[in-house]
Amino acid sequence: MLKDLYRTFLEFLRTFGALQLFFLRLIAYSPAVLVRRFGLVVVQVFNAGALSLVIIMTCGFFVGGVLGLQGYSNLAKFNAEDSVGAFAALSLLKELGPVITALLFAGRAGTALASEIGLMRATEQLSAMEMMAVDPLRRVLVPRFLGAVISMPMLTAIFCVLGLLGAHLVAVDMLGVDSGAFWQQMRSSVESSDVWEGIIKSVVFGIAASLFAVWEGYNAIPTAEGVGRATTRTVVITAVSVLVLDFMITAVAI
Repeated sequence: MLKDLYRTFLEFLRTFGALQLFFLRLIAYSPAVLVRRFGLVVVQVFNAGALSLVIIMTCGFFVGGVLGLQGYSNLAKFNAEDSVGAFAALSLLKELGPVITALLFAGRAGTALASEIGLMRATEQLSAMEMMAVDPLRRVLVPRFLGAVISMPMLTAIFCVLGLLGAHLVAVDMLGVDSGAFWQQMRSSVESSDVWEGIIKSVVFGIAASLFAVWEGYNAIPTAEGVGRATTRTVVITAVSVLVLDFMITAVAI
């Protein structure tokens, strides 16, 4: 048993080290790709971001509506119904917006990236590029990595805006909270540090989600089963890492 644990620990260290080197290579190639292959990055922003808009906007609106309902029902006990706007804004900007967007992004765009790259590995397209002296990291992986990283903050902003719209609709139009008080309490409670915390989280979560997606796809076993496992691991690892990173960033911010 001790021998198996030792081998598992060594394998974890090798994988973790390889992942760090892989990430450093992606970062090193990113400036050149942004300059020389900007069109590819724009295409990947569309694939990862624009195609995820429907699910992001829908979930953001209904999450905001739930915050409006829950905030009103709980704050009404203390005669503080006017603070529903502040409650919804802080919840969306600092926590729910970045976290839920990252989880939805991993389920939609992350799996698409992992399966696409894994299929290219299974059909030996990546090997063919290497035979023709074309680096797959620069041509295939870095544009997709950058597209996902750029998309995440924008998707998070859209999620928060739709969430505030949903909270306003529920609290003001359905439950009778004063509209002026709703926005005034929000403006007085939300500070620039709260907004920056959400922006930092969205960027960090975007890097994590895109990194694990391209890593799992690039290292997938070149079979149908291997691509399926890589796609599954992408969602699981991204979900766990997002929650762990959220706790770490929140602890530092506090």
